[in-house]
Amino acid sequence: MRTLRSRLILSHIIPVLIILPVAGIILVYLFETQVLLGNISNELVRQAELVANSFGSSPEIWFDSSRAEAFVKLVSPQVTSKVMLLDPEGRLIVSSDSQDSPLTGQVFDQNYIQSVLNGETMDPEVIRNQAEISEVVAPVVTSNSRLLGFVRLVNPLSDAYARSQDLRRISLWVLGAGLILGIILGWRLAADLEKPLRALTQAIPQLGSAHEPIPLSERGPEEINLLVRAVNALIVRLHTLEESRKRLLSNLVHELGTPLGALHSGVQALLRGAAEDENLRKELLLGIDTELNRLQSLLDELAHLHDQVLGPLELNTVSVNINEWIQRIGGAWRQAAQEKGLDWQMEASDQLPPITMDPDRMAQALGNLISNAIRYTPSGGKIQICAEEKDGVLNLQVMDTGPGLTQEEISQIFQPFFRGKAARRFSRGMGLGLTITRDLVQAHGGKLLVDSVPDQGSTFSIQLPLD
Repeated sequence: MRTLRSRLILSHIIPVLIILPVAGIILVYLFETQVLLGNISNELVRQAELVANSFGSSPEIWFDSSRAEAFVKLVSPQVTSKVMLLDPEGRLIVSSDSQDSPLTGQVFDQNYIQSVLNGETMDPEVIRNQAEISEVVAPVVTSNSRLLGFVRLVNPLSDAYARSQDLRRISLWVLGAGLILGIILGWRLAADLEKPLRALTQAIPQLGSAHEPIPLSERGPEEINLLVRAVNALIVRLHTLEESRKRLLSNLVHELGTPLGALHSGVQALLRGAAEDENLRKELLLGIDTELNRLQSLLDELAHLHDQVLGPLELNTVSVNINEWIQRIGGAWRQAAQEKGLDWQMEASDQLPPITMDPDRMAQALGNLISNAIRYTPSGGKIQICAEEKDGVLNLQVMDTGPGLTQEEISQIFQPFFRGKAARRFSRGMGLGLTITRDLVQAHGGKLLVDSVPDQGSTFSIQLPLD
């Protein structure tokens, strides 16, 4: 009963379980009343007429009880019913059943006997007990139409009919109880389906409202629980996106405010006459250029975030000579590392095969890793860039001796806007660099791996298939 399938199967079985007993009872009832009882009625009437004729040919037995008893014993084995002889007034003379001895002299079928005495009828009477034939009474007359008495044949199956009536009533009670149980069970099954579906229906409109939706509890069949889990996962996802949106706005305010403030200060200084001093002017222009580059980097990250919303990344792939490409990338970052006092090392095999990729997009991915390594590695540390080919895979590694990452940070580091403990000490950055790098690598069919030990450094590896 834990699945929707089993409940639907049961809902189809219940009507069958009810219809079959009802049909069985109706068929049995029709068989008894229309076939069996009709045959028994005809047979009893026939036997009553035969017995009446036999007793009518021996009128002397009606005046001698001993002879009557002997005659009844002689005739009764030839019929299937109990034989009773009644005098013209309906009193019992003798019965083939010895247990009826105390009833001798008792009047039976008074209304019928009175109608015979009044000349209203001479046909045998079929006496019914509800729907069952219990007995037949036939008048016994002589050849000259003199009424000698009555023959009463009692149906031997009348007790069985009474018991069958009891069984029928019991069957009807059981059927009624089963019907009530089926209704209760069907109502409960329907309620178990309705409640979680109603809760889901009410929860879905809340997903787009200002109120934070509450996760739903699992109940009902397994299929409903799967739907509940999907909605709960959507609720968690929406909550995460809302938190990310708030962090994005907060970071945007900070990231835009800082360079704009610096640009404003530099422009104001130039307007106040700093342009007259060549050294000061050059210093201010270099600072403005740095802040503009920072804004451009921020714009690139936001553009990538916009591309994620629109759909898969579009790559302009060409065949690239890895040796030339990585030397060009490394040369652009070597100066920044050396200015910070870092030991810069680059190792690349001279026989690296060409690879088909988008050189600008992959330069952005590798540049994000190198930028992070330079930013978080303290002065006196080491940055090492390696490029090697193994088993048809190009492996680009960026190793540093920075603060490293914990296992908990590694599990979350590729989430948008996430910043580790070491990253939070730096005011710059929106927490999108590694997310962008991972997406760019995956768009090329590669993988981005990280291996890090706290306080010892980190190694980020870009693995790209050469084929």
